[in-house]
Amino acid sequence: MSSFAFHKRKPRLSGNVASVPILSILSLFLFTVTTVKSTSFSSSSAFIPAAGSFTAACTVTTSTSLPPSASYATQIFPTMASSHANLQASASNTNDDDSSFTDGNIEVSREYNDDSNTIITSTHNLHYRIHNRINLSSMKAAPLLVLHGGPGVPSNYLYPLKQVIPYRSIVFYDQLGSGKSPGPDSIEAYSIEQSLDDLQLLIKKLNLRRFHLYGQSWGGILAYEYLKRVAEDDDDDHKPECLSVILSSSPTNVKQVEESANSIIGNLLEEDDDTSTLAERFRLAAQCRVTEKPQPLVDAYENAGTIWRGTDVIKEWNAVKPKEGSKRMPSALSMRGEYDFVTKECVQDWKQVFNHPFVRFKVLDECSHHGLLEDGQQYGEIVDSFLSEYD
Repeated sequence: MSSFAFHKRKPRLSGNVASVPILSILSLFLFTVTTVKSTSFSSSSAFIPAAGSFTAACTVTTSTSLPPSASYATQIFPTMASSHANLQASASNTNDDDSSFTDGNIEVSREYNDDSNTIITSTHNLHYRIHNRINLSSMKAAPLLVLHGGPGVPSNYLYPLKQVIPYRSIVFYDQLGSGKSPGPDSIEAYSIEQSLDDLQLLIKKLNLRRFHLYGQSWGGILAYEYLKRVAEDDDDDHKPECLSVILSSSPTNVKQVEESANSIIGNLLEEDDDTSTLAERFRLAAQCRVTEKPQPLVDAYENAGTIWRGTDVIKEWNAVKPKEGSKRMPSALSMRGEYDFVTKECVQDWKQVFNHPFVRFKVLDECSHHGLLEDGQQYGEIVDSFLSEYD
C-alpha cells in the first residue's frame, strides 16, 4: 500500500480575529481573488464573498496595497507540483495512458433559459474513468463510486485512491462543467438537483447494482443529497444498493465551514500580515500540509470548471434529515484531518441528519483537508477497513 508521507509542519494559529483589518474568505477548493478597498471588520460581521466554489474564494480587504487580481490569483491558485517520490509515482500512474483505467462517456441533457429567456435544450458528454473494471461486479469487494469536490474540481486529485485501495474497482467521473465533461456556459444549466440526475443516470448506465459511495468535500454534500433522494423515493423498483458512504472533509453547513476557514485566515494574518504569503500559509496550515504541492491537485485545478463554481451556487445549503418514513440510509463514515478547516464542529451534525445512529467519525492524524495526498497509507487503511465491513 503506497504511503504519501512528507515533512509536516504545524500551523501557528493565535490571536483575536476581531482585531484584524482584513477580510476574506473561502470555502473549499478553487482560489479566486478580488481586490477591494480597505475596510475594517469584526469577526461578528465578517464578509463572506460569493465568489468561491466550495472554492476557497478569497476576497482580501487590507490597508496595504495588493498586486493586481490576476497576479495574486496566480499566487494562490493551486497549480501544484510535487517532488515527493510517492506522489510523483501516483500522479504519473494516473495519466491518460494508464492501462488500469477504462474511459467512457454517457450522454446527459440540460434544459434551461438563456439570458433572453429562450428555452435551450442541449446534450453533453459526462466523462467517467473506471479503475480495475474487471471487478466492477465483484460480490466480495463492491466498487467504490467517487464524487469529487468543488463544485468544479475534477477527479484528478482523487486518482491516488487506486494506489491505496488497488484491488477494488473504483469509478471516477467529472461532474458536468469540469474536467473532461464540458458543459453549458449558462449558470442556469447547473444545480444540485441536476447533478443528482446525472449521478443517477451514470449509476444506471454502468449497471451498478451494489456499490459504496465516497464524496470528498463538496462531493460529500452531493453524496448525502443522493442518499436522501433515494431514501425518500417511494418507488420500490429502485434497484441499485448503496452499501455504505464515506464523507471525507465534508461539512453539514456551507456558511459554517466558511466561518471556520475565515477564522483561520484571520489568525494567520494577525500572526503575520504579509498577504503575499497568506495563501501558502493557509495551505500548509489547513488545506494540504505537504512541503511541496501535490501534482494530482495541479492536474485537477488546471482542468477546473468556470461556470458552476463558487460558494454562491451552494451558499444556503445545509444538510436536512430525510422526511419521516423514508427508507434507511446506508451506514456512514465522516473523516477529516486533524488540522482541516472543515473542523469537528463542521461535521458533528452528520450524526443528526442521517436517519439512523450508525455514523462514525474519524480524525486523520497530522493531516488537513487533503488527507489522501498527505498520508495515503493512513487514509487508505481507514477507507479500506470501513468498506470491507459493508461488502
